[in-house]
Amino acid sequence: MLEPNDVVGILGGGQLGRMLALAAAPLGLRVAVYAPEEGPAFDVAALRFIGSYEDEARLEAFAEACAIVTYEFENVPAATAATLAARRPVRPGPAALATTQDRLAEKRFIAGLGIPVAPFRPVDASCDLAPAVETLGMPCLLKTRRFGYDGKGQAMIRGMDDLAPARAVIGGAPAILEGLVPFTREISVVAARGLDGAFAAYDPCENEHSGGILARTLVPARIAQGTAQAAVEHARRIGEALDYAGVFTVEMFVVEEAGGERLLVNEIAPRVHNSGHWTIEGARTSQFEQHVRAVAGWPLGDPSRVAPRAEMRNLIGDEAGAWRALAAEPGAHLHLYGKRDARPGRKMGHVTRLMDG
Repeated sequence: MLEPNDVVGILGGGQLGRMLALAAAPLGLRVAVYAPEEGPAFDVAALRFIGSYEDEARLEAFAEACAIVTYEFENVPAATAATLAARRPVRPGPAALATTQDRLAEKRFIAGLGIPVAPFRPVDASCDLAPAVETLGMPCLLKTRRFGYDGKGQAMIRGMDDLAPARAVIGGAPAILEGLVPFTREISVVAARGLDGAFAAYDPCENEHSGGILARTLVPARIAQGTAQAAVEHARRIGEALDYAGVFTVEMFVVEEAGGERLLVNEIAPRVHNSGHWTIEGARTSQFEQHVRAVAGWPLGDPSRVAPRAEMRNLIGDEAGAWRALAAEPGAHLHLYGKRDARPGRKMGHVTRLMDG
């Protein structure tokens, strides 16, 4: 268990690292950030390390400065994790990283737990694509197995003429083909698991995307109570099977059927998550404090809501230019990430609103 004044190392210098560092400070813990270049987290970190993820000497110096190491993004190179794990505890551990970095391995892992997922087929080479499409039917979605996020690294296939363009988008990388699910809504469960196996989950939230990027999160999700309970149970089983330590998120599809609602798990994010930003003001313990508590070996905090409803909206690109109006709006909680350039599709901040009814 970490003590106050110990240093938590964070791989990655983006906004998630920034909010983790801000959450660690009231607990008396300091943060060291490691990234290839300066980012939003560097503004609020006690210690800053700039270096490539392949620079073993720099990584060793970073590890020596930390009591433990965690990360704000899941695509940590395996060699980087191994270098750090040889010197300090890395939480969540390498097994969770290995499973969630590869979409095919992740799907097989979830299905192996008996948890329903969308139909899928591996596509290891171009010649595998047409047979996989014929098996799953169209429309379907081709995704790279690794390094995809916010709609990147994927291509829709609606007809056989789309096969060649889809291959071009993927660029020959190993891929997975997924059947499209006729879902009513997308939800996520942000949860935490402690070093002692303790589990805590936030209420399932409902997510709306635009252009492959999360635009809006509503809490609680508009689903039946039994569906919400099943979603939390899926998250609990996944965290337990991964022997997870820290905050993670399970994204799911809700499919309406004559007999009610059915859940299909889409993917796992082994980190704090955009759909959990509402917890900063909307829960008794934010997802960022919860993650710090979990990886530090502290007791988990209370994940319950402080208001009947909450809404989080991302500020993407030029939307952050409305900061003056948002700062003046009663009840609006504005978070700007300190990024200099407001590029299209770039998350510049978010705003959370708590509602009574």
